[in-house]
Amino acid sequence: QVQLVESGGGLVQAGGSLRLSCTASGRPFRPSDMGWFRQAAGKEREFVAGVTNSGLSTFYGVSAKGRFTISREVAKNTIYLQMNSLKPEDTAVYYCAAGPRRGWVQSDYDFWGQGTQVTVSS
Repeated sequence: QVQLVESGGGLVQAGGSLRLSCTASGRPFRPSDMGWFRQAAGKEREFVAGVTNSGLSTFYGVSAKGRFTISREVAKNTIYLQMNSLKPEDTAVYYCAAGPRRGWVQSDYDFWGQGTQVTVSS
């Protein structure tokens, strides 16, 4: 089974930046489309950003446009989420996911990481 492990979360002041990482492990990773979701306390899980299996195409949810950048290093089985100009409303658990196709909802993905907490203070 594929394992996805996120890292890079933490506490940051509003306006600051963080870079999240997600690395696939557990077996030789067969490249697939991957993405980031987030879930704030008491809210539904929200799509943040996605990248195709080649790393050549990216796409974003509304909340990420202009502030977040997703990227992929295929050889390292790793994706990143560079988050700039963070706001308190970005506070959430951020999850890495992998699936067979481009997707914007949870059901589009088959594998999930454990999540990493991002907290943005005002």
